[in-house]
Amino acid sequence: MEEKISVERNELRPPNFREALRFWFILGWISFGGTTGHITLMHDFLVDKKKWVSNKKFFQALNACMLLPGPEAHQLTIYLGWKLHGLKGGILAGLFFILPSLFIIFGLSLVYVYFGNSTILSALFSGLKPAVLAIILFATYKVGQKSLLSTWHYVVALVAFLLSYFVKIPMPWIILGVIVGGFILYFLKTKKATAIAEKEEAEDVEECYPINSLEKVPPISVRKIGIQLSAFFLLWLGPFIFLYLFMPDAAFWKELSFLFTKSAYFTIGGSYTVIPYIAGLVTEKLFWLTKTQMIDGFALAETTPGPLVIVLAYVGFMAGFNHFDHSYVMAAVGLVATAYFTFLPNFALIFVGAPLIERSQKNVAIQYVLSLVTASVVGVIVNLACYLGQGILFPKVFAVAELDWKALLWVAVSVFLLFRYRIGMLHLILLSLLYGFLLYLLL
Repeated sequence: MEEKISVERNELRPPNFREALRFWFILGWISFGGTTGHITLMHDFLVDKKKWVSNKKFFQALNACMLLPGPEAHQLTIYLGWKLHGLKGGILAGLFFILPSLFIIFGLSLVYVYFGNSTILSALFSGLKPAVLAIILFATYKVGQKSLLSTWHYVVALVAFLLSYFVKIPMPWIILGVIVGGFILYFLKTKKATAIAEKEEAEDVEECYPINSLEKVPPISVRKIGIQLSAFFLLWLGPFIFLYLFMPDAAFWKELSFLFTKSAYFTIGGSYTVIPYIAGLVTEKLFWLTKTQMIDGFALAETTPGPLVIVLAYVGFMAGFNHFDHSYVMAAVGLVATAYFTFLPNFALIFVGAPLIERSQKNVAIQYVLSLVTASVVGVIVNLACYLGQGILFPKVFAVAELDWKALLWVAVSVFLLFRYRIGMLHLILLSLLYGFLLYLLL
């Protein structure tokens, strides 16, 4: 019997580097379906199939990433790559997760600006954009199911929506207010009322996994953190100086660099909080894109694997294209620069911040505040749905007479397919493109 247990434990070995690398590469090409899809794929492979990471450790890692600003699916990929194979594992896992979708969005952006005014492309978008709105509504439902746990959570979600949609308060300030208010609320209530229940795995099961929650958290080294921060600052500064000194219109590149760096560091809650924050700035303040172009970019991003925040690379492409008189070269530079300044902070936050957050995993107050932050994300997703919905259903004027009934019909069909049949995102996208093509033939 002891011999059998020993053999089973030997089989649960950490993957060799090449084996893990192959998985991260494939994941970048097949991870359709937004954050939920990415996390499900990683959990199925790493926890259920290969048993490289324990279930408890996987969700502890996810919670740690949710505490950080930026897209949590990309950060979770970096985190798990780091836990499996150290620095090189985290870097390559993070790169392979975004590069396929980056290449695809670059190609789609080229097609968009070259054929953007063609009738058939407009028809395809008329089928795709309503499906995007349905996906956002479905995401709202899924996130709300898991995060709206009490009356206070509903209140926070409602207030976040009202402040972001009607008052136009930037998301970072809303999140900051939720964090401060959450700690005050926690200490006013009893621990019994605020403790979040968590299903714990038995320790003897945890020990069977190469990466598990029983691992000792290494001590914090101030010197190491200082070196890491200096390295990431230099990695940020080098490209910034190059753009500022050697590219035309330094003010534009300065604005772009700071905007996307700021969006990465100050938007908690993932893609659905980053996108409306950026969309409002680039369409209503900086005027780099029109609202229609922004909505079209969101639709394009839904057709790619990888993180939904890849839409920001499209924003950088269109900003360079529009600002420099339809220059394809400047558009390409804009896309690369935007992607760099958007995703570099994720690596910095994981390598510097995740070990610190691991030490606070069992702090009930922090977990309670995090649950309120997650609830506020629901309000922000509703804000995004309203922002997109107005442009999709009322493309000209917000009036009942101007309602696009063809778009409304496909929103309803898409919502039905998502809720009733749990149709995959890729299948819904293909059906939506077919619907758009049929509209082109009929109308």
